[in-house]
Amino acid sequence: MTTDTLPTHPPEGAAADWTVPQNWDRYTPEEHGVWDTLFARQAALLPGRASDAYLRGLDVLKLSKPGIPDFAELSDRLMGLTGWQVVAVPGLVPDDVFFDHMANRRFVAGSFIRRADQLDYLQEPDVFHDVFGHVPMLADPVFADYLEAYGKGGQRAVGLDALKYLARLYWYTVEFGLVAEPEGLRIYGAGIVSSFSESRFALEDASPNRIAFDLERVMRTEYRIDDFQQNYFVIPSFEELLSATTQIDFAPLYRTVRRQSDLAPGEVLPDDVVVTRGTQDYARGKALA
Repeated sequence: MTTDTLPTHPPEGAAADWTVPQNWDRYTPEEHGVWDTLFARQAALLPGRASDAYLRGLDVLKLSKPGIPDFAELSDRLMGLTGWQVVAVPGLVPDDVFFDHMANRRFVAGSFIRRADQLDYLQEPDVFHDVFGHVPMLADPVFADYLEAYGKGGQRAVGLDALKYLARLYWYTVEFGLVAEPEGLRIYGAGIVSSFSESRFALEDASPNRIAFDLERVMRTEYRIDDFQQNYFVIPSFEELLSATTQIDFAPLYRTVRRQSDLAPGEVLPDDVVVTRGTQDYARGKALA
């Protein structure tokens, strides 16, 4: 998601819609090498952990090709599958810009890549997070429809002063969502699949709660951006996620949520459907074996 502290006009060199050239030919061998290192590490980790939809997208989009993907080539493949494309932006963009691109099936992605000494954590999303984390799910027709609907919902939420609640939905699905598949829980959120540590933590650590997805519940739940999640929400399928978020009028839902108190990130309610109850004993800096 975006932030409300950004400038209101595109920076120098950006188009009116905040897009910029990717300038793929300017990447250095070292930058391509960082992508290859990150890709190899995650590609070895994700089978048996990532959702079938994510792994299919990774394969069909040919992201295993060495080096940082060329957005033009990637968009050609995506357009043939789900009508989406990937556009480069200079960094985080204003909410209205973000939602307009998403509503029109354009996924905004940063074009820079982290340094070799930043493999495990970067505060601002880079091309690895945005492309490796998000784009494979855009090859899935149902999830592609969900993100388009989210963009249109975001455009409406701006006028309803409800962005806080919609941001929580994005966080707990698009960024940090789990899905129940026949073989067990799987990860699909970009913040998890692009993270070497959280790919394991989200599924295997005893600390976090894993709670069945409920739209109102998710919209009430705060999140933290500086650590692993204390609660993960589990959808039964992407079809049911799409249905739950498109077969409802969000305006009265926002009014209902606004009347209730916010929930702490690790809180469990009596009426939650708890998939696994966590110990909540994780502390920042804990090593994962």
